[in-house]
Amino acid sequence: MHFRAASPIVFGLIPFMGIGVTSAQRPDPAAVIRDLDAANISRHNNLLEYSNVEHYAVYRGKDRRPAAEMTVRVTYKKGVGKSYTILKQSGSGIVLKFGLHPLLENERAINDPAKVAQSWFTSSNYDMKLKPGVTRVIDGRNCLAVAISPRHKAPNLVEGTLWVDTYDHTLVEVEGVASKKPSVFAGTTTMMRRYVKMTGYAMATHAHAESSSFFFGHTAVTIDYSDYQFQFQTSR
Repeated sequence: MHFRAASPIVFGLIPFMGIGVTSAQRPDPAAVIRDLDAANISRHNNLLEYSNVEHYAVYRGKDRRPAAEMTVRVTYKKGVGKSYTILKQSGSGIVLKFGLHPLLENERAINDPAKVAQSWFTSSNYDMKLKPGVTRVIDGRNCLAVAISPRHKAPNLVEGTLWVDTYDHTLVEVEGVASKKPSVFAGTTTMMRRYVKMTGYAMATHAHAESSSFFFGHTAVTIDYSDYQFQFQTSR
């Protein structure tokens, strides 16, 4: 198998991608949304397998040192979903057992091939509206703002904003709040996830989420994504 080198957060958020085509000086809202839809379909059709390393860190209250950390190797296979191998973990056993381990299980469930499309940033899952005149520079990329509102509520669906590259409409960042609390004991979850374009697709590089819960109090989780390896269809 040949690979090419080059992904809910606070206990219940996540998966997302993007690609696009050229953008005029005055962006066409329909074209932006059409390109976001096409990105997910193209990625699903062409990406057979990928792996990466994800580092999770959990912070409680105002602590500057993480209460728990975990590094995992993630493997995605088309038609199978994601699997997780824990490479190392440290810190609070309670946070690991009741926080990070369930997070991985939640991610596995979200990426079930029968369900994963329900989490994509597409017009079938979200009401999407380009914010006229709203722009931002992220990591040197000029970006347009797209307001997103889920068509149904779920902990892994976000009410907020997609920032997409002005030139090709590739997803650069998502920020917002979970549209549904993961449990009756949890408060509102706020999140952001940053993406970089790799081999034509937007892949996550960093994520941050915060929430409050009856059990953990105020909690912040960061995820850093690295060491991507890809296998595509022979013809794309």
